[in-house]
Amino acid sequence: METLKLLRDYFPTAVFTGACLVFISEDWRVELTEHKNKDFSKSGAEPSIIRVRIGKRALDGDVISGNYHEDFQLASLGELAEQIEKYVQMAIGTNLRENVE
Repeated sequence: METLKLLRDYFPTAVFTGACLVFISEDWRVELTEHKNKDFSKSGAEPSIIRVRIGKRALDGDVISGNYHEDFQLASLGELAEQIEKYVQMAIGTNLRENVE
């Protein structure tokens, strides 16, 4: 959860639930979760995997998850946040750092 806590500072509109970072708007739900690579055969610490899931809100108000999803594993926090922001912006057409609308 350390990487998510650091990303929370980069994305000021995000809500940290203790398990994930969430961005919610009238049309979208963007969720970031952190996963550790449990392959103990590898030496050295690898960066966590940050899974980004984007769901679109349906006309009835339910969120249809799985519209977009991608895993990111970059050692540099700045590059990780930049690539996540670019991915989400391309998928939903808005900037996470400002507001998910």
